[in-house]
Amino acid sequence: MTAATLTGGPAAPAQTVNWLKLFLGFGGMAIGQFMAILDIQIVAASLPQIQAGVGASADQVSWIQTAYLIPEVVMIPLSAYLSRLWGTQKVFLVSCSGFLVMSVLAGMSTSFEMMIICRALQGFVGGAMIPTVYAIAFTAFPPERRITANVVTGMIVTLAPTVGPTLGGHLTELLSWRWLFYINVLPGLLSLALVWRYGNFDKGDKSLASHFDWFGLAMMATFLISLQYVVEEGAKDAWFEDDLILWLSVLAAVACAVFVWRQLNYFRPIIQLRAFADRNFALGILMSTVSGAALYGGTFLMPLYLGRVRDFSAAEVGTTMLISGLAMFITGPLAGRWVRQIDARIPMFCGFCMIAWGMWLGHAITDEWGFWEFAWLQAFRGVGVMIAMIATTQLTMSTLAPELIKDASGLLNLSRNVGGAMGMAILSTSLTTRTAVHMSELSAKVSTASVEAQGMLAGLTARMQQLGVADPEGAAMKAFQYMIHQKAQVLAFGDGFALLAIGAVAAAALSLLTSPGNTPIPQLVASSGDDP
Repeated sequence: MTAATLTGGPAAPAQTVNWLKLFLGFGGMAIGQFMAILDIQIVAASLPQIQAGVGASADQVSWIQTAYLIPEVVMIPLSAYLSRLWGTQKVFLVSCSGFLVMSVLAGMSTSFEMMIICRALQGFVGGAMIPTVYAIAFTAFPPERRITANVVTGMIVTLAPTVGPTLGGHLTELLSWRWLFYINVLPGLLSLALVWRYGNFDKGDKSLASHFDWFGLAMMATFLISLQYVVEEGAKDAWFEDDLILWLSVLAAVACAVFVWRQLNYFRPIIQLRAFADRNFALGILMSTVSGAALYGGTFLMPLYLGRVRDFSAAEVGTTMLISGLAMFITGPLAGRWVRQIDARIPMFCGFCMIAWGMWLGHAITDEWGFWEFAWLQAFRGVGVMIAMIATTQLTMSTLAPELIKDASGLLNLSRNVGGAMGMAILSTSLTTRTAVHMSELSAKVSTASVEAQGMLAGLTARMQQLGVADPEGAAMKAFQYMIHQKAQVLAFGDGFALLAIGAVAAAALSLLTSPGNTPIPQLVASSGDDP
């Protein structure tokens, strides 16, 4: 097979492609990418069980996800430099091997501290598997097959976090929460075997190690870790009212500015920021951020509602979330063909509009919503996310110079993950503040002095007396307050879905500003280790 790689000079003539070798190698990498993204959300429906298993407190349990995401965002952009240094195959093999070891150790965790350390290392080493697949999709495949590879990566990115709670919930019910991590072993070994045998797509350039930008790496890590911590924990800590959140925000802003300055002036930067000079790429990063918020935000809101309001078990939450995964799976091949045949801006605009409509359906949510009530919302959201993701990736990457593809892939994936984290943080804050607002409004409307409230309290008091409660009037008042709080909470969930809809509308508007992006990326050959 012709090695498709990155060079700064003219592309060499295209050679015959060994399709079997290409598909097997790329398929092995795709399996690894799926695992890495799946593990972000596979624990979502099973956090109470993991909490009990490792002895975590209610305040600590969120770190089971946060500890995975924070180190991952550092590795995602760094992986582009590492793949230029060592070659994509070696980076992927090391990443996948470390991911498997940490998965097994996470499953064996007997304490909260052990779980957090294993999850952090799992996220860090596994983060390199995500952007490398995107880069190979745009460099190893000929231009006429590039959208097909893009469909595969698009389905992985959208399906993995969506089916995560479904798979995790059923695994926990059937076996135990430890199998959320052990399940990675067999597909991980298959991925390693395929990439080791067929994944030699490019060669590294060891000379890049001699002038590695350690200062730039330190600034990038400081910026990304601080930012991720702020968006993950800010909602719980009242944002800037908490000193740690305030100072980490300042640190993130300063580190970001220094990092950008360093990358623009250092002769061998870790990340090529020149990609942002391309209008499609710059707009694509913004749209990818919004699509990440819609993808992870929707997956965050529904399980939370089903657990808090409907008291669904992990398996019931997983079953209810199944519609999104099915919609994405069915849509993927059709969306790829659509993007291939027409101007990618049209499906991109339509995809974001479908996301907006699906999310807007959720603003009318009630405390009776379950599987069927969420079906249409998930169908529109699932189809829209898949179409928007494939079209956005194609349009974002299609006008870039060949030597920028690997760095651009890392930045695109980083924007999606950061967008997802920001989306969940904003939604978490919105749920808290809007619940308080609705609680205040409902309490004012339904005063205990009103006829309706007095009648309801009388009925509740009689019910408590029948149950033999020691203080029936006090118990009735608590039940009355609980009902008001439950109603306020449901209304806040509706506001959260409306917020996601507004974000999707904004992304649809941004898509109208992009260029057609018809310029194909030339087929790339030679050695990927050449320093641009």
